[in-house]
Amino acid sequence: MGPQHLALHDAGALGLLQGMEGGRSENERNRWEGGPTGDRQADAINDACGSSGQPHPPPSEDAAVASPTPGQPFWLGGGPGDQDSRQVSWPGLRPVRLHTLPFFSRYRRFPPLNGTHSYSPTFVLLGVPGLQSVHAWLSVPFCTGYLVALLGNSAILLVVKTEASLHQPMFYFLALLSAIDLGLSTSTLPKMLALFWLGRGEISFGACLAQMFFIHTFTGMESVVLTCMAFDRYVAICHPLRYAAILTKSRVAWLCSVVVLRTFILVFPIAMLTQRLPFCSPQINIEHTYCEHMGIAKLACADIRVNMIYGLFTIAFLMLDVVLILLSYVQILQSVFRLPSKEARLKSLGTCGSHVAVIFVFYTPAFFSFLTHRFGRNIPHYAHILIANLYVILPPVLNPIIYGKLLMLAVRKDLP
Repeated sequence: MGPQHLALHDAGALGLLQGMEGGRSENERNRWEGGPTGDRQADAINDACGSSGQPHPPPSEDAAVASPTPGQPFWLGGGPGDQDSRQVSWPGLRPVRLHTLPFFSRYRRFPPLNGTHSYSPTFVLLGVPGLQSVHAWLSVPFCTGYLVALLGNSAILLVVKTEASLHQPMFYFLALLSAIDLGLSTSTLPKMLALFWLGRGEISFGACLAQMFFIHTFTGMESVVLTCMAFDRYVAICHPLRYAAILTKSRVAWLCSVVVLRTFILVFPIAMLTQRLPFCSPQINIEHTYCEHMGIAKLACADIRVNMIYGLFTIAFLMLDVVLILLSYVQILQSVFRLPSKEARLKSLGTCGSHVAVIFVFYTPAFFSFLTHRFGRNIPHYAHILIANLYVILPPVLNPIIYGKLLMLAVRKDLP
């Protein structure tokens, strides 16, 4: 706090507060309502608010502004229509934006998140902390993985579209999973490779926010798709005769819309909560290879408890997906072990093997990333970042490999 603010605080701000509470003494009233002392205090207040030499900005609806006319009341709070506003007479002072003074910030319904200027910053991605010298080597597996993800998932989409025999619910979900994997890998890896190869880590706040939104959207969609695929396997094994009647094309389309809508409804508030955060520097370094929610929120100069609570709320939906998948497979295993022959049991379990492998590929790095982020304080920071990178690269790379064999078997079965 500078000397001008100290002058304001020491000169009589406490007396003004007492006057608002109805207990202001006569001496304090005289000090604020007239005389040379009051003039000096008014000058001190105006100097403290306008020391930059710039004219005062016009008052907004939520700003508490002293009246320019002596004796005319001004409002503390949101204005005359605000039930929390308070009418106070302060004669002899020029217009002052009281909400800019720390002393009065607590009288506003929505207080400033910090006492400094806030910026729309430019972020600088630093990559894997401690391993910047080997970024070029790290780029080799990530580039290879990206190429495999692009080719493999594109091939799955093409095969499912062209082969009429694959126009079934199971393969519709597989095609949706491949489209999501393409989006997830493309949201992260091009910028990551530009950082590793060219050192271009700069990213605007809007671009960082967009990347964060798409990463969380695609990962959330993948979790819902895996849940739908577990339901598909449950119906196919536990109710095989009713499979076509339960999973009609209209119901599959409805499930696909749920995949998109549920994830959008959950992730959109994350983007809004992050967008409102103030930052105290025009350029901020992020020790990561991409933008993610809590990584950005922790750099803000404000209270981020709302972001943390909502983040845990969204993770609860991921846990719900895991519970539904487990319940589906409990029912599947009960039905499989009731089958009379060993060959029938192995055949039924074989149809679930690819899905189980994909589930482990997706959820294992996701939960390792979550656990190390929350509890792994003794784990090196570069390990956190590498695990987070596996979380976004492993599923797009391994899903086409895991389901490739299943697709080839399905196509060969229909060949003459």
